[in-house]
Amino acid sequence: MPRFPAHPDRRPVLIAGGSSGIGAATGVMLGAAGYPVALGARRVEKSQEFADQIVAAGGEAIAVPLDVTDVSSIDECVTRAEAELGPLEIVVSGAGDLWPGRTHEMSDEEFADQVAIHLLGAQRLYRRIVPEMIDRRRGDVVFISSDVADDPRPHMGAYAAAKAGVEALARVARQELEGTGVRASLVRPGQVMTGMGMNFEPEMAEAMLTDWVSFGFARHGFFLKPVHLATAITTIVRMPRGSHMRLVEVEAEAPIVDTPHRNPDQQGDNP
Repeated sequence: MPRFPAHPDRRPVLIAGGSSGIGAATGVMLGAAGYPVALGARRVEKSQEFADQIVAAGGEAIAVPLDVTDVSSIDECVTRAEAELGPLEIVVSGAGDLWPGRTHEMSDEEFADQVAIHLLGAQRLYRRIVPEMIDRRRGDVVFISSDVADDPRPHMGAYAAAKAGVEALARVARQELEGTGVRASLVRPGQVMTGMGMNFEPEMAEAMLTDWVSFGFARHGFFLKPVHLATAITTIVRMPRGSHMRLVEVEAEAPIVDTPHRNPDQQGDNP
């Protein structure tokens, strides 16, 4: 007998932040792979567009209102998702938004808002869904972090602090879940071309990028696409039981240069 039973044939998924970007791309990819998907977001009309896309392609999906800063909204979202799709086997915690600014220039409310949505929202969602997973002795929780958690940069004080908190939460969760059959994983993206952070004022973006260059953070201008992160998340949750991808870092590949840096003595050519 195997040490771990296989994943069940039906594995319903809840994606927090399913109205755009990484969340929407993940929902579409998992839906195409046969997973029933609940797309949770404040912009439920946008989530519905992706749910319709999944259904039109032959999958199963619903759009559910979700505000991770509101405990009652989380409870209502999970309750509805499970009523329509079944007990949640996979939860992706990726809801959030980004407002840059120098830490000493941000208001207390602006700083607290980012901590509330990224860190406290992840904790509230985790607390709501994990006890039932523990009872079933299986489940996947995927936290979406950011490379700024590991490598903070100017104008990202609130966001970096919140994401660093998410990473600490995930690491503690792994320890506390050991032996339960529930897996907690982190995905740490680099810069991604999504709607989050794309509405900055030009002056704000210029100041941020200037400071990034000064500290060596902007080596190239290539961005990841949401599908790249969706691929990482899908890989994590499809790992056979008995294995655990705990941290996956995904960065944009640098552009290919015309003249690669090569050592002539290591080209393999005989004289």
